[in-house]
Amino acid sequence: MTTGCVTTFLFSAALASMSLLASAHTEEFFDSRPSPHGGQMRMTGPYHLELVSRDNEIVVYVMDHADSELSVNGGSGKAIIQSSKTRTKTSVKLEQAGDNILKGSGDFSITPETVITVFVTLPEQEAYAASFTPLKLKAKLSNKAKVTKRQVDSSEGHSHHMQH
Repeated sequence: MTTGCVTTFLFSAALASMSLLASAHTEEFFDSRPSPHGGQMRMTGPYHLELVSRDNEIVVYVMDHADSELSVNGGSGKAIIQSSKTRTKTSVKLEQAGDNILKGSGDFSITPETVITVFVTLPEQEAYAASFTPLKLKAKLSNKAKVTKRQVDSSEGHSHHMQH
């Protein structure tokens, strides 16, 4: 094999592995697997962010790409909560609340249509942002479970057809 062929092969292999890594970090990928704290996960820059939200409270866990905790010491964040029905936006300051935790509270409620955009800045790092729809996934999974249950229930009522 010539040097040019080896270089081309290595370059192609590097591109292929990068595309595999990128596809492993899609929203669909994160939404298809459980998260460490029961929230919604997203990737932004060098981070995995997990958002756990309830009415009036936002908690963001900051991790690296291997889901290992990253220190947020000296860091900060902001969450913009937007309701698609009322088009209102609420800004919540996020402050350190643990080794890898940013937390904030405010006057807002969360619905399946709510979009939360989180901005995280850690010392000597660029600011990164990720968008979440924390209840949309739960509503989607709940509807999927209902459909599956209906399919099971309806097939049980027709099992006598198979006995003929």
